[in-house]
Amino acid sequence: MELSILIFLSSGLFLGWALGANDAANVFGTAVGTRMVSWIMAAVICSIFVVLGAVISGAGTSHTLGKLGAITALPGAFMTALAAAISVYVMTKAGLAVSTSQAIVGGIIGWNLFSGQPTDTKILLTIASTWLICPVLAAVIAVILYKALRVTLRHAQLHLVRTDAYLRLGLLLAGAFGAYALGANNIANVVGVFIPASPFPELRLGGLTFSSTQQLFLFGGLAIAAGVLTYSKRVMMTVGGGLGRISPTAAFVAVVSHSIVLFAFASRGLEAWLLEMGLPTIPLVPVSSSQAVVGAVVGIAILQGAAGIRWRVLGTIVLGWMATPVLAGVICFLGLYFLQNVFTQKVF
Repeated sequence: MELSILIFLSSGLFLGWALGANDAANVFGTAVGTRMVSWIMAAVICSIFVVLGAVISGAGTSHTLGKLGAITALPGAFMTALAAAISVYVMTKAGLAVSTSQAIVGGIIGWNLFSGQPTDTKILLTIASTWLICPVLAAVIAVILYKALRVTLRHAQLHLVRTDAYLRLGLLLAGAFGAYALGANNIANVVGVFIPASPFPELRLGGLTFSSTQQLFLFGGLAIAAGVLTYSKRVMMTVGGGLGRISPTAAFVAVVSHSIVLFAFASRGLEAWLLEMGLPTIPLVPVSSSQAVVGAVVGIAILQGAAGIRWRVLGTIVLGWMATPVLAGVICFLGLYFLQNVFTQKVF
């Protein structure tokens, strides 16, 4: 692989690392915050399953981002991903669980403005609507699951030790599912902008064929895993304990609710089934893991009595969500200007 290609792809890998440090932590944040699962175990399981989700099921959401802005030049894709990565890193440094989905959308819009390409308003509105639907849906699912689980546990009359063991196992399984769903849904944020200009030729290993897109997904998934293993602990603790005190049962429900939402927005199989049944489909778009888990935690906290929510922390997180796409768009626009006029790179 040429050195120039590696340099251009480095911003996408940096974004993947930032996503792992921020968003991927959310699948185990509540479990770690309640001390039901150690951070080391959470990080290892999360890293493995996020790579599997990216490679096996990552194609669905990537096409939607491509419709928002098809970046056909590697330097342009480099700056778009770099702008998103810097935005996420700044927020992560502050301990905020922000959205890489919003960051990459802001970066793409910045590229569209600089290149003079039109932004598909319909696709933008579809993506933006999920920023509200995602946390609300996670909160609703969390409330339903929490009530159902409490009734089940009350009737089961399990010993406290056995209940604790079941919850630990449930948190590990839910976290694995959540990491898989995160990889499937959010890999588009990491390498989606590189797909139109993918530098990889098709790779054949025996009877297996790996497309250029699958190779991008693998590199992006490994970058996410690196972020989880090296820099996720602080955001895990913010989500797990900083937003409000929750029980291990609530932590399990929050992870499951978050995972269901992410998987629903990434599953081509679910989309095909809904079409076959004549039902409205769920758009295949990358949604925010952070928004989903925060929505679930807030939904449970409201059910238990809103006094347990730290509203100042929640307000700070929401402000971070609002600032992220704007910051990414501005950084991308300015970065493209320097890349084109100072470093004489063709960005579109």
